[in-house]
Amino acid sequence: MDLTSPDFEEGERIPPEHTCDGADAPPELHWSGIPSGVAELGLTCEDPDAPGGTFVHWVAWGIDPSRGRLRADDVPRIAHGRNGFGADGYRGPCPPPGHGPHRYEFTLYAVDRRLELDPGSSIESLRSAVESHTRAMATLTGTYER
Repeated sequence: MDLTSPDFEEGERIPPEHTCDGADAPPELHWSGIPSGVAELGLTCEDPDAPGGTFVHWVAWGIDPSRGRLRADDVPRIAHGRNGFGADGYRGPCPPPGHGPHRYEFTLYAVDRRLELDPGSSIESLRSAVESHTRAMATLTGTYER
């Protein structure tokens, strides 16, 4: 399974419109190579370089694998968990100024069942729900610094 974005390449800088310095809009994501038997997709975005430890920027699920992409206008129609800012949904990169580039890892989980999670669920809840049901995973990493 592959995860890409028309907004940035693997390992490249995430454009400011997808960060706290811009519109804070999620980047468009594209996937391919979904295995058979996948019921839905789960998604996380984390910053493993945050000063206080890994910081969660996005937890989502209920994504239709057959669509092949997730655009900003699709985001309101999927389920969202709690991010590290204490809100549900996407909040983009916002590293402290002067800390150098941070990595932002978007991870897509292809699972063989519907995820029965409550809105606002934690990333730990999502990981637990997908643990024995993941058929494939893909990660796309972008960077950002202020």
